Amino acid sequence: MAKAPPAKLQPWVEAQRRHHLTDVQVQMARELGLNPKKFGKLDTHRQEPWKAPLPQFIEEIYYKRFKRSAPLPKAAHSVSKPPVPKEHEAEDQQPAQGRDS
Repeated sequence: MAKAPPAKLQPWVEAQRRHHLTDVQVQMARELGLNPKKFGKLDTHRQEPWKAPLPQFIEEIYYKRFKRSAPLPKAAHSVSKPPVPKEHEAEDQQPAQGRDS
């Protein structure tokens, strides 16, 4: 028997099932900070033909904000180096003074 998802992910699981979203689209929506409880009013209805389908809408706003069509793989997030402060970069680039070659 499959384990139940954590309580904080339960609304996302329900929204994914109800609105026919893929795992990638759910990840995009989470990174965008969307509220899964509000997907009902974002989703198209036959009375609102001007709205894009919810999966397409999520992909469009994700691209507009992050300038990429899909989220980065999880491995890429954990491998990145911490940023180096500007003062340390300048020391590494300048040759040491006072030494004769």
